[in-house]
Amino acid sequence: MDLRDTPDEELFRSGLRAWLGENRPAPAADVAEEEAEEAAEEEAHRDAERRNWSRRLYDAGYSGLTWPTEHGGGGRPSGYEAILFDELARAGAPQHLGVIGLGMVGPTIIAVGTEPQKASRLERILSADEIWCQGFSEPEAGSDLSAVTTSARLEGSHFVVNGQKVWSSYAHIADWCLLLARSDPASERHAGLTCLLVEMTSPGIEVRPLRQLTGEAEFNEIFFSGVEVPVENVLGEVGNGWEVAMTTLLHERGTLGFSLAAGLGVTMRRLIELAGDRGATPVQRDAIAREWVELEALRYTAYRHLSTPESGVPGPEGSLLKLQWSEANQRITKLALELLGPDAQLLEGNAPYGGYWQHLQLRSRGNTIEAGTSEILRNILAERVLGLPRSR
Repeated sequence: MDLRDTPDEELFRSGLRAWLGENRPAPAADVAEEEAEEAAEEEAHRDAERRNWSRRLYDAGYSGLTWPTEHGGGGRPSGYEAILFDELARAGAPQHLGVIGLGMVGPTIIAVGTEPQKASRLERILSADEIWCQGFSEPEAGSDLSAVTTSARLEGSHFVVNGQKVWSSYAHIADWCLLLARSDPASERHAGLTCLLVEMTSPGIEVRPLRQLTGEAEFNEIFFSGVEVPVENVLGEVGNGWEVAMTTLLHERGTLGFSLAAGLGVTMRRLIELAGDRGATPVQRDAIAREWVELEALRYTAYRHLSTPESGVPGPEGSLLKLQWSEANQRITKLALELLGPDAQLLEGNAPYGGYWQHLQLRSRGNTIEAGTSEILRNILAERVLGLPRSR
């Protein structure tokens, strides 16, 4: 395939680049440098700024570029979204705050939602009037999503939900949750599951942020105690939640490839600058060159993913993008700490470069767990892409 921009893509890129030059928000101060008692207030301020920025992206027509026009999107091919991610990373501008709604929940509603669900939810996702989280993983289920035990008991015109979810990104600021629950108590494994659209202000919901190695609280536990969800909030069909959840996960792993590659490209350029500053050894320079080759392979894999016929739902090949990126990001940030030498032990204000590399390395530890562990992704690729026999 021809990787050069078409005339229309070139016009789109130049317009986007000019708009970002005029509108890109100033970089936020690092929460890690704030006093502990001010951290929560600073994080809330950041979230408000991100919502405002996301609304500006929507108003300018850069939100939901690939969504159908009848649902408020741009109706463009996926290549335009790749350009958006490239230019956001190049400008150092944040992405839309509603990444889960834009990349996962919204496309799933478009695929299997009812017309009232599409009318009430989709445009609000694009404009960041609604931020979404995902209620899939559970403490006792690990990576086995078919082992969820959160229950959804039908009582008349609503379901009553009880249970616990974990590893729920943005749940502490989310307005809605896409929840996977067991609606048939006698069912096992993949059967008897139902996906529900749950409003986070519903009585009986408690969110507990989980503090990470970085000091941030991006992930959360969600507790459901007698939460009532109207039957009209079922996404897909009752008992068909496994297929709906798999649609969501395919979008998560498949549509984020360019976003991940663009961000990793920025990190790689900074690593090369760091190598110059710190006087990298020949062995370290060889390691950086290998990572550059891996990054280019990731980019071309993402482009190849674009060239496949579009059926509306990404294929399992998207797991390769997430697997490549997550492990590459860990290697690159580890290499940066090697370049820093003894200074790598310093944190926050005492660290060189403001602790940028230490923060990235700590955050990267979650990369090979979130959106499917590396072990799960390798199984998916082996079984569903390469056609190898099941390992279990």
